[in-house]
Parts: sequence; C-alpha cells; structure tokens
Amino acid sequence: MELSFWAATDVGLKREANEDNFLVDKKLSLFVVADGMGGHASGEVASDIAVHEFRNAVDANRDTIDRFAKGDSAVRPQDILTILEQAVQAAGHAIFAKGQAEPEKRGMGTTTSALLIVGDRGFIAHVGDSRIYLLRRGQLVQLTEDHSLINELIRRGKIAKDGIENSPYKAYKNAVTRAVGVYENVQGDTIDFEILPGDQFLLCSDGLHAYLDDKKTIELLSQDDITQAPKRFVDLANSGGGHDNITAVVVRIDRASPGAAATAGDDRAEELQRKIDVLKQMPMFRHLTYKEIIRVLNVTEVKEFAPGEPLITEGMSGEEMFILLKGKVRVHKNQAFITFLLPGSHIGEMALVDRSPRSTSVTAEDPSRLLILRRREFYEIVRKDPSLSVKLLWSFVQVLADRLRKTTAQLSGARLEAHAQDMTDDVLFDE
Repeated sequence: MELSFWAATDVGLKREANEDNFLVDKKLSLFVVADGMGGHASGEVASDIAVHEFRNAVDANRDTIDRFAKGDSAVRPQDILTILEQAVQAAGHAIFAKGQAEPEKRGMGTTTSALLIVGDRGFIAHVGDSRIYLLRRGQLVQLTEDHSLINELIRRGKIAKDGIENSPYKAYKNAVTRAVGVYENVQGDTIDFEILPGDQFLLCSDGLHAYLDDKKTIELLSQDDITQAPKRFVDLANSGGGHDNITAVVVRIDRASPGAAATAGDDRAEELQRKIDVLKQMPMFRHLTYKEIIRVLNVTEVKEFAPGEPLITEGMSGEEMFILLKGKVRVHKNQAFITFLLPGSHIGEMALVDRSPRSTSVTAEDPSRLLILRRREFYEIVRKDPSLSVKLLWSFVQVLADRLRKTTAQLSGARLEAHAQDMTDDVLFDE
C-alpha cells in the first residue's frame, strides 16, 4: 500500500522554545508526534528521546512486522500492538532514567502519539493529549482519546465540551493525566484498524488541535495541494493565537491506479462500509461511535458458508453471534421452516452472554458471507474499555427488555384469545 506524508512544526507565538518533536520513518511507515513538558529545555529533551527510542524499539522488531505484512498467520495484530506497547515503555524508561541521572531534568515527560502502517492495517499507540485523526470518505474521526484533566471532567459530566472557556477549570486546559517518562512506567492506549485507499491521517500536538473543529480540519485536508496541509495547519493555529508549540504530520494512503488493484481496494471499502452500516442498524451497537464500531469490528471474523452448510444447530451450545453480510439463510426448528434472513440480519446474539442451548437451527440457503463475533472477544472488549462496555451492556439490557415486553404482549394476547375461546365454548355448551 503506497502512502505519502508531509510534516511541519513551529514554536508558535507565545513560547520561547519548541518542545515538540516528530518522527517520520518511511521504511517503517512509522509516524510519531511528541509534545514535551518539564521546563528548562527538559520538555524538548523528553520529546526527542521519546521519538527516537520509540523508533528504535519498533525497528528492533522489524522481522515480526515484516512477517505480518506478508500475511504470516502466526503473527497476529495483537503481536504488533504489543510491540508498540513495549516501544512506549522503552521511551518512558529512557526518559525517566535521564531525569534520575540529571536532577534538573527530573519529572520531565512527553506525550506520544504514534501511527504504524503495516500492509492494509494501521496500529496506534497513544499517551497524553496529542491526537491522531482519520479522514475517510468525508468523515472525520478522532482515533485517540485525550489523557487530560479536562477530558476526564467532560467524561464525568462535570463540564460541557463547549463550556470549557467559561468554566473554573479553564486554567487546567494543558494538564495531562498521563505522560511518558514522568514515572518509569505508563499505561498507553493501543488500537488497530483496517486502512483503505484514500484514507488521510493527521497527527498533531495540542498546540494545533486547540484551534481545530471538524469542518476546518476536513477543509484543510481536502484541498487539492495536500503537500501544503501541514503549513496551513500551522498558519491556522498561529492566526488563532499560537498559544503553544504547533506540530502537524499528514499521512495519505494513495488511491490505487485503475485496474485490478483499484477494484480490490473498492471492494474492501464497500465491505467495510457494509459491516459498519449493519452494526449501526443493530440495537446492540446503535449508540457506538465510529471509532467504537471499528474496535468491535477488529475482533470479528468473516466466514463464507456454502448452501446447505449449518451455522447454528438446535440444541447445541454456541458462543457466536452471526451478522449476515451477503446471501440468504434459513431459520428452522425441528425441520419446520420459520423464516428466511437477508443481509443486515443478525442471529444468536444471546450467545454473547448466555450458554443455553440454541433454540433454533440456521442453515445457509445461498452462498453466504457472515460476520462472526464470539463471546470470548466480546468479553475482552468489555474488560478493556469501560466506556464502550457501558454502552454495549446498556444496549444489551434494552434489547432484552424489548424482547421481554414483546413476549409479555404475546402471552397476554394468547391468554385473552384462550379466554375468549373458553367463553365461546361456554355459550355453545349453554345452548
């Protein structure tokens, strides 16, 4: 997959020195932005150590990364994420050791936001309040979540996102809750996702994203002369006040040239969009953001079923929920036909939380393509992402409540029908 990239950094209008650093490694397809903190030039030292130590740690695992890029099934996406987690720790250890050896630099630290592109997948490691955005088909998504006091207050409902400037917490806008190197170890966020031709990424420090909104970001990334995008972002921040150092790295996944490669890219894009659309229509996932849906998709598997091949067998236990992407399946019980399901339908969601035997059988009627989410991976999402887990479990409760209401209504209707029949029988008997 071919990619292009451009970068710019600027001291801004209020600071005397630039404590931001960035790294672009074309051979590794690795991009990093780090915003240092610590004063007395220590911030610049911390961010410089971070980008170089991060790069060295990734490069030391190049063999594993190359194997993944070549499709080696023994290397999983989680293995690449582990490499990035180790790179964050390596950078943190180096910065912390430097601070211990030089007391005037003790307590220095830095944000670190890194994007690694391997084949047709992207991998992110993130600590602090620098950001990574994705622009895909006109839709902008913030892929990272700020580790900042302000963002934590927003998440807890203490302040509104658009009310920061008028809140008593305004003075803490730059306070981060996690940084690389302040302590010997730090917990970073990681995520992996599918990359499509035409995707664009913006990695930036808070000196830029403080002046961004979705509309302006999309506009600057969508201009014909993309090579000038980083400079335009720097100019935007300085025109807004330039209160901090400003760094922007823009990465674009080039569209394939006409032919088989372009067709394959279009097919992947269409299938990914189909998956997203199907999940958004499901009650269980309707409240998820684009980023959260991508996280769910990351733990799913796509499988083809031939006509007559069983998906679910009545009476057997199972742990999979199936989402029909293409084709048609038949639902039956004791060989009695119940219904056909078409693309967009989902089957077996109760298996995500319940080990009870399946109540019906499902068989492929036509060649069918299904998305499979297993209980094990579902629990892993719930365990690792508290915010996402609350949405998923709350939606699941709503689905169960809706089913309970429908079942109660059906039972009430059946009871009324039976009562009416009894009354009819009584009348006939009286006659």
